Amino acid sequence: MLSQEELARYDRQIMIPEIGREGQERLKKAKVFVAGAGGLGCPISIYLAVAGVGQIRIADNDRVDLSNLNRQILHWGKDIGRLKADSAGEKLFEINPHVKIETVSETIDEGNVFSLTDGFDVILDAMDNWAARYVLNRAALEKNIPFFHGAVRGLEGRAMTVIPGKTACLRCMYHGTPPPERSPVLGATPSVIAAIQVTEAVKYIVGVGDLLAGRLLIYDGMNMTFREFKLKKNPECDHCGRKRLRHDR
Repeated sequence: MLSQEELARYDRQIMIPEIGREGQERLKKAKVFVAGAGGLGCPISIYLAVAGVGQIRIADNDRVDLSNLNRQILHWGKDIGRLKADSAGEKLFEINPHVKIETVSETIDEGNVFSLTDGFDVILDAMDNWAARYVLNRAALEKNIPFFHGAVRGLEGRAMTVIPGKTACLRCMYHGTPPPERSPVLGATPSVIAAIQVTEAVKYIVGVGDLLAGRLLIYDGMNMTFREFKLKKNPECDHCGRKRLRHDR
């Protein structure tokens, strides 16, 4: 049940006909896993918290660096050297004490991804490397958890929604694992993509609207354009196609 304070806090959101009080109750019951507390993870977590998502678990094993501060808006100068998960969790509690915030200072890998995401309703990708994204993609498919992908570079970003068993997955679209890089980023770019990811997650939890399912949305901040590409499942995908089925046997 929503308290009177929560009803007042989320009043403008509850006014949206497609959300209403029932939708807000669903958000309060939801459990969301956020993979990363960096450029994408910070605004993702903020928008989830202010939306009233009941439980947020953030996993990140990095520490705050001065070079993070142009875009990682939950981390401040006084946090340099701190674990990002701890820094983010502290601020999020202040933003909305009605939300249960869990922080995990671990590197997401094949050894812990299933325990980290166990019992959660959705997974939001806020990673900065493809190896971790593929680990999350496979876990989401095997656990039948919707996976909201986002990525940024410079003034460009992209987002897609993976519904296991129904849509193309991340591996259907990308092959191989690009080497890690220290990529350029304008601070506002992650916030644009994070807002899209959170909008998708909220819509899914509430059960309204059309999702970016089977679609890749690309944001070009330099020219201020959005483009959309339709995606098809790859029947030979080693995460969700026949190759996976043959491997599992």
